[in-house]
Amino acid sequence: MNIVAFDLGASGGKLFLAQYQNHNLSVQEIHRFTNCSISIGDSLYWDILQIYKEMNNGIKKAMDLTGDNIDSFAVDSFSNDFAFVDSRGAILSQVHCYRDSRTRRCEDAIYHRISKEKLYRCSGNQNALFNTFMQLAAIREEGNGHLIDGAYKLLFIPDLLTFSMTGKMVSEYTISSVSQLYDFTADDWCQDILDTYNIPRKLFAPLVKPGTVIGKTSPEYNQMMGTKGFSVSAVCEHDTASAFLSSPLLPDCALISCGTWCLIGTETPACIITPEGYHENLANEGGPAGHHRLLKNVMGTWLLQETRRYYQEHGTDYSFPQLESLAEQAKPFAFLFDPDDDCFYSPGNMPLKIQKYCMDHYGCQPQTVGEIVRSIYESLALKFRWSIEKLEQTTQKTLPVVNMVGGGAKADMLCRFTANATGRKVITGSADASAVGNIAMQLVATGVFSNIDEAKHLIQSTYVPREYIPENSREWDLQYHRFLKLLF
Repeated sequence: MNIVAFDLGASGGKLFLAQYQNHNLSVQEIHRFTNCSISIGDSLYWDILQIYKEMNNGIKKAMDLTGDNIDSFAVDSFSNDFAFVDSRGAILSQVHCYRDSRTRRCEDAIYHRISKEKLYRCSGNQNALFNTFMQLAAIREEGNGHLIDGAYKLLFIPDLLTFSMTGKMVSEYTISSVSQLYDFTADDWCQDILDTYNIPRKLFAPLVKPGTVIGKTSPEYNQMMGTKGFSVSAVCEHDTASAFLSSPLLPDCALISCGTWCLIGTETPACIITPEGYHENLANEGGPAGHHRLLKNVMGTWLLQETRRYYQEHGTDYSFPQLESLAEQAKPFAFLFDPDDDCFYSPGNMPLKIQKYCMDHYGCQPQTVGEIVRSIYESLALKFRWSIEKLEQTTQKTLPVVNMVGGGAKADMLCRFTANATGRKVITGSADASAVGNIAMQLVATGVFSNIDEAKHLIQSTYVPREYIPENSREWDLQYHRFLKLLF
């Protein structure tokens, strides 16, 4: 069986060809491209047409490698961003990036109309500027409600891409569940939230659960691509949901999906919506049956990606291993900061933002590339500890082991620092965790496995983890208490 998985991230897209035969799974990356938001005026957009083109380039490579024998295809991506389409599926407006400034401009007005507490109580989602609800509310607040009223459907990015291939419009459950428009109790869109900003229920396509076969590629798509066609499925389209499925560990662990965002969470039997969760802004997120997630968002390797991009733009193209090597040479714990400070949210000039933060808090600042990168890794590791402790308090369960998956799990320094900061053993999983979870769910959708837990056993036998044992715990404990003062 030949399976193609498209994993779209905020910094790049990758397509993988997985081949399953005789109870063995092999996975190879076959196409990769850079993705980034584009700034026009004071707005940020995704180049969705280029993303579509690159997706098809990857599929053509898979066609060549398999002799046009692709059995299944699916997409996962970052959440919250969408396109409006008409009844024929034509895109009616540019696809905004979740970091676009319109939600910040309208933040006060939105929360004046509906409180953060009510939003959390209704949706269980974290309150954040990037949520789909915040984007739709900002559209209304800025007088562009005609975009909502004139649209036939709102399609999240993976659903837009699968529509382009199959002609069928759906809203996949996991990516819908993090929109701040979904009610876990009702297992449906939240009417109270929709009514607040006159968001019509008919704007949303029918909900489908992960593991659903959407359909075959359309004759028009097959003709354009020169393929006999293949099946397209809805997996856990939210990349975090897919990444969590790749974990080789039992549910009672802390799991960090480490990418542009770092999502620190644990699986729970059902949503947990409490005053404590609201106070800590913990996010409930949907998954396959039995794999609900409670987690905390941390700014993540965005800080490192933007730092690297800054130096590229100024003439030096450091690789990530080179940046880590420079950080090894820097003095430990010279500069700590809160990775989630608002000043780091928008793109551009990240080293300068870190320097300003440190100057404001310490009266001095990191000078070298290594000092800046080390401050990022140390600060992230300490924020991971803080997040895990909040999860333990809310779930009333101990999380003795940390499983790190995703691109950040390739960074030896970040894994070591996470073990040291948390005082917990760290076990790494796949660096391509979202794609692996995507593939696992396709194996369920196509009937190879009857449920996702069976597919997870295959993943456990396919990927060999690395382990990190905590070291220098006393010093890291001292630095953690210093770090806590920056948060309050």
